[in-house]
Order: sequence, then C-alpha cells, then structure tokens
Amino acid sequence: MAKPIVLSIAGSDSSAGAGLQADLKTFSTLGCHGLTAVTCVVAETPLEVRSIHPIPLDIFRDQLEILFESYPINAIKTGLLCTPEQVAIVCKLLQDRDIPLVVDPVMVASTGDTLQTSDSLGALKKLLTLATVITPNFPEAEILLNRKIQTSNDQESAAHALAKQFATACYLKGGHSTSNQEICDLLVERDGVKRALKAPFQKIPQTHGTGCTLAAAFAVGLAEKRTIFEAAHQAHQFTQRAIRDSHSWKAPGTDLAIMHLDQVQGQN
Repeated sequence: MAKPIVLSIAGSDSSAGAGLQADLKTFSTLGCHGLTAVTCVVAETPLEVRSIHPIPLDIFRDQLEILFESYPINAIKTGLLCTPEQVAIVCKLLQDRDIPLVVDPVMVASTGDTLQTSDSLGALKKLLTLATVITPNFPEAEILLNRKIQTSNDQESAAHALAKQFATACYLKGGHSTSNQEICDLLVERDGVKRALKAPFQKIPQTHGTGCTLAAAFAVGLAEKRTIFEAAHQAHQFTQRAIRDSHSWKAPGTDLAIMHLDQVQGQN
C-alpha cells in the first residue's frame, strides 16, 4: 500500500531542528513520504538566526510545479515564506487544488528574530484564506489581529477571531502562555466548535522547531484523512513526546546548552 505523500513548503534550517528538516523527520516517523520545496536557506541554530537567503523565484516555482506534476500529494504544510512573491506563487498554485493545507504563519523565530520581510503580511493573509487549518502561536496571532494575547480568555477570543476572519480552522498554540503548570492549545474549527488540548508544562532551554513539528504532524493527520480534531490530537501528542525526548549538547567553548526536539523518537 502506498504511503501518504505530504509536501512541505518551508525554509532549510542548517541546525536541522526546524523548517524542512524537522518536517521530514516528522513525516517519516509518522509513516508518510515527504516532499520539499525550499523557500530559503537559513543559517541558524536554536540560539541565533544569523542570515536568511531566499531561493530565486524561478527555482522556487520550478520545485512546486514539478512536484505537483509528478506526485499525488495528499496534504501540504507551509512554513517560512519570506517574501510576498513567494506567497503569491503558492497562492496561485494552490487556489484551484483541493488538497488539505496546513499554514504555519511563521513570522518570528523562537529567538525573537523577525523572519519575514515587512511587506509579506498582506500576501500571507491571502494564503490563510486557502488553509484547512492555521497554526499560529501567540506572537503570530498578535501580529495578525493587531492586539495583545496574554490570558486564556485572550487566547479563546483570538482563536475565534482568526477562524472567522480567514474562514478556516485555527489551532492557536499556547506555548507562550505565562502558565508554568499546563500548556493549553486551542482548536477552533470553521463552524466555531472549540476544543482544548492540554499537557503538563515541560521546561526546556529552547523551543526551536516545536511549531514546525506540530504543523507537520497535523498535515500527516489530514493526509491520512483524519478529522480536523483527530489530526490536531495526533499533532499535539506527537509534539509533546518530541519535547519530552529532546536532547542537548554544549556549544563548543561556552556553557550554553543547545537543545533539539527528538522528532524521530517522538513516536515511541
């Protein structure tokens, strides 16, 4: 039996903790074949984003076109789209295709570095209207709604507002909550039905790649024809296991620990 095929449209992370590399590890662990279209090459670690190098537009478009021509793609996940021109290409290629789409609106790295150009937001909002589900964190939701999100009431209000504004399901991640007892992710479906997905708070030095991993696992669930909630539940559990099984190294010549999720062991 053929494996489901999931396409990741995202940046390449040199530390292999986020972006395409995290997506591919997640797809493979969950039993799917992963395809990739590289948007940019990012020189980064969980501690620093040093530089971002967008892929030339003709090469970016060629990657997508040959994959759509060659594979029966079951789901798509987008991550870092660093220019409005890249977003426009994706919108044009997806607008007439009935393929489940998970949009992780990557705007800010876990280090706090800005990852998109300032004029990409308007283009990104158009892509969000094509999504089956969007998976913002608090800072990304704040940018999209132009308001602060701090409390659980803020989170619920924001998730409903995003689902309504973009006519899609919204999975608003709770990792930036001030609670140190429990993480609460909130799923609001297109019809307004709300589900909370909770887990004990796990303190780790860096959260690099958690958003990519969750969105990739969500796309796998949709590729497997699960319901939105079933796919969300699988993604939530997979990401929490990957955090639990994370591993770290000491950066040479420093006392700094660099931590990575373990997407490969996250299945166990």
